[in-house]
Amino acid sequence: MLGVPARHERVTHVEHVPARQPGQARWPEWAPDVLVTRLANRGVTGLWPHQYEAADLAFRGRNVIISTGTASGKSLAYLTPAVASCLDGGTVLYLTPTKALAADQLRGLRELRITQVRAACFDGDTPFEERTWVRQHANYVLTNPDMLHRGVLPRHAQWSSFFRRLRMVVVDECHGYRGVFGSHVAQILRRLRRVCARYGSRPTFVLASATASEPGVFAMRLTGLEMAEVTTDTSPKGSTTVALWEPPLTDLRGEGGAPVRRTATAEAADLLADLVLANVRTLAFVRSRRGAETVALTARAKLADVAFSVSAPWPPDQDPATTEATDPEPDTSSPLAWAIPDHAEDLATLPDKVAAYRAGYLAEDRRLLEKALRAGTLMGLATTNALELGVDVSGLDAVLIAGWPGTRASLWQQAGRAGRDGQDALAVLIARDDPLDTYLVHHPQALFGQPVEAIVLDPDNPYVLGPHLCAAAAEIPLTDDDLPVFGATAPDVLEDLVARNLLRRRPAGWFWTRRERATDLADIRGGGGAPIQVVESSTGRLLGSVDEPSAHTTVHTGAVYLHQGETFLVEALDLDSGVALVEAATPDYSTFARDITDISILGTQRSRPFGPGTLHFGEVEVTRQVVSYLKRRMQSGEMLGDEPLDLPPRTLRTRAVGWTLPASALAPLAAADIDLGGAAHAAEHASIGLLPLFATCDRWDIGGVSTELHADTGLLTVFVYDGHEGGAGFAERGYGRATDWLTATREAIASCECDRGCPSCIQSPKCGNGNEPLHKRGALQLLDILLTPDPARPPD
Repeated sequence: MLGVPARHERVTHVEHVPARQPGQARWPEWAPDVLVTRLANRGVTGLWPHQYEAADLAFRGRNVIISTGTASGKSLAYLTPAVASCLDGGTVLYLTPTKALAADQLRGLRELRITQVRAACFDGDTPFEERTWVRQHANYVLTNPDMLHRGVLPRHAQWSSFFRRLRMVVVDECHGYRGVFGSHVAQILRRLRRVCARYGSRPTFVLASATASEPGVFAMRLTGLEMAEVTTDTSPKGSTTVALWEPPLTDLRGEGGAPVRRTATAEAADLLADLVLANVRTLAFVRSRRGAETVALTARAKLADVAFSVSAPWPPDQDPATTEATDPEPDTSSPLAWAIPDHAEDLATLPDKVAAYRAGYLAEDRRLLEKALRAGTLMGLATTNALELGVDVSGLDAVLIAGWPGTRASLWQQAGRAGRDGQDALAVLIARDDPLDTYLVHHPQALFGQPVEAIVLDPDNPYVLGPHLCAAAAEIPLTDDDLPVFGATAPDVLEDLVARNLLRRRPAGWFWTRRERATDLADIRGGGGAPIQVVESSTGRLLGSVDEPSAHTTVHTGAVYLHQGETFLVEALDLDSGVALVEAATPDYSTFARDITDISILGTQRSRPFGPGTLHFGEVEVTRQVVSYLKRRMQSGEMLGDEPLDLPPRTLRTRAVGWTLPASALAPLAAADIDLGGAAHAAEHASIGLLPLFATCDRWDIGGVSTELHADTGLLTVFVYDGHEGGAGFAERGYGRATDWLTATREAIASCECDRGCPSCIQSPKCGNGNEPLHKRGALQLLDILLTPDPARPPD
């Protein structure tokens, strides 16, 4: 990869992670003989110690979470006691975030050919004629939280036989249950426990997660149950070399004349082509479907150029029919010449060795991809993180990660795709034009030798809890004895539901008396409100739906909309009718909605001195209005224009962390004629970009407001708020980690080599004010003042 000298400066750090030796494999004495025999035929001689510990705890009725790295065999840890439960007359419920993973798990179960295990998927794709059979006869049911919420729990009487015998609930890939979605799933699991109790069962919960901080605490918040944790990975793993890679600044200029950095996807395409040419089996993770396809197409084009350049034409004075054949000399002028094998064969087929994987592929297509990767006919695959849960790939040599994947846990999970079966591996993290990416590639200590993040969720959020209390009352009338299952805030939320005539209070408890379905109140993957239907205008085909709050930013008029790898342009958004009309298109740009925001403080829950200022956490009301959208060229990052929009404002009651500074502390900046509003605005943008390092969220899950003089505080104030009704726990996490978070924010700004600010440090693609005013040097000085302890005001 470093065969081109100009690339040397792009590598900011190289880390070598040593190999790990395996523990001793053995089977527990209770493991079913038929399972041991079937797995032995596949070369599995026993359970590694971490698998053994988790399986044994589950078999003995202890709730447990196993939180270890990619390819550490977590599935065998829950499969062993689950099969034992089925053979003993019990039933098992398996939950996963995606239908694709449930289908893969079902395939694996059926390949075991254990006739007493009657496994079946029960999801939106299950034909209606099969659903009765599943309810009455299956003893290992695989489903997802959405189907459990809408299709199983409301019809629990039809599942009475299954629930009476339920021994084990497996919650797979549970690290994905964070934020608002995770809070919804937490309440669905509490409803599940209550229905089980109705039929006299108390199933053991087994959770499987990627590496996470304090997994036992997270699992207890998710399920409401005491939870043992298994975190020591004893599976074998080869050494891994991890490189941090920063694309260079280009001659292009963006907003306000800021320099534009070469895109992570363009760098990933170059590196993917290099590695495939060097016969290195490689997986490239890209954040969007469109980006994954762009990387694959670009890499294929580069390989086609190489194949053409090394195929030397016959000299015009020679006849190929009479000239003795010799191997053509490779064209050493090619930028990829370093990687061309000495005896290049079948160069014309090089482009065919790269493909893209996208959501929406059929199971048969996924099998073909797996087979091609294993056989070596496919050497490079560009994918979104959909592949994390959809395809079983092994034997890879390298992983490219185009842009920070959101958490250290996700980074190691994606990097762990390479070097399976004890092989050595290469992983490259390529920075995007983003403050957090900039910070990480220049501060490797934030990645290596650090514990992974805690998973944040807030089951007590009244906007989440309320709809699930209604759903629970519709399933079985609620009583006082049920309230501890739903948490300490349940009595207050119930009182509010009664006042709003959503529930009725009677001597026997709380009842749902409406005709509509209570489950419709909870949009577990969205932000509430009636969903907007996305319809192809030329055919009337329904492509999907978007929750109403997200519609303003994702399907506004002119937006580029992606659906299962296809690209569409939004022709019109009709909020009154709840429809967005789209048409197929192939634009070479992406779009970013920009909004303006106003914020008012409703109440302060906590505050403490912070340097010469004060740090606050509390409830706020945010008024946001999408005013325009930015068009940015996919390959180069060049800004193509800012188009105005006319959309109504939206009001959001949520929670925010904020900090204030008194005028006395700001006097040095005012004396230096620094624009305080621009300094606060720049610090706000950068702090939004860095919060995901400390709270497991995406920068699009949060928002911010800054002002030189806020009406409610009378001071310079910077807010960062949760972008979900009622809050999601992200701002609260920022309050708890404020010193680390704001220190990292300051270092990210300082690390960027630009002079006045750019998208890598203080510019935001969401900014409705056109990234004006911004003051990079002022933001650094402002944060220096805030982070300097005030000896006269010792912190709490």
